[in-house]
Amino acid sequence: MAERLTPGTTAPEFTLPDAAGNSVSLSDFRGRKTIVYFYPAASTPGCTKQACDFRDSLASLQAAGYQVVGISPDPVKSLSAFAEAESLTFPLLSDEDHAVAEAYGAWGEKKNYGKTYMGLIRSTVVVDPAGHIQLAQYNVRATGHVARLRRDLKLDS
Repeated sequence: MAERLTPGTTAPEFTLPDAAGNSVSLSDFRGRKTIVYFYPAASTPGCTKQACDFRDSLASLQAAGYQVVGISPDPVKSLSAFAEAESLTFPLLSDEDHAVAEAYGAWGEKKNYGKTYMGLIRSTVVVDPAGHIQLAQYNVRATGHVARLRRDLKLDS
């Protein structure tokens, strides 16, 4: 299991395919504040709620200077269907081998119904314009997370 990231450290670079199959890199967002959130599976109830919360907050997040990028272990085809079904207008990236999730500390041991397994830990990392970690949140809840993130970033004060 990878180490969790801490504020002030350099964000691990990545390049992943988006829902249209285009390569997207963290460096594409250099110079802008970027919210990178990791979610377990497209089109599941919790992940849909979280993605729609980001979609519904996107204009105000962008007005505050933030870009949003979602990353999951889903294949590109699933991301494309998810983005279309939910009218998601921010990049969704496919991390099928979960190497990026591991680098960000968002892949690890989970427990569900008494079973222990390795999987994606719902996490959000905010990267500053210089490419350093501003905020890292792990084991976040799907519902209410965007509101909490907005409070933590002092966007609603």
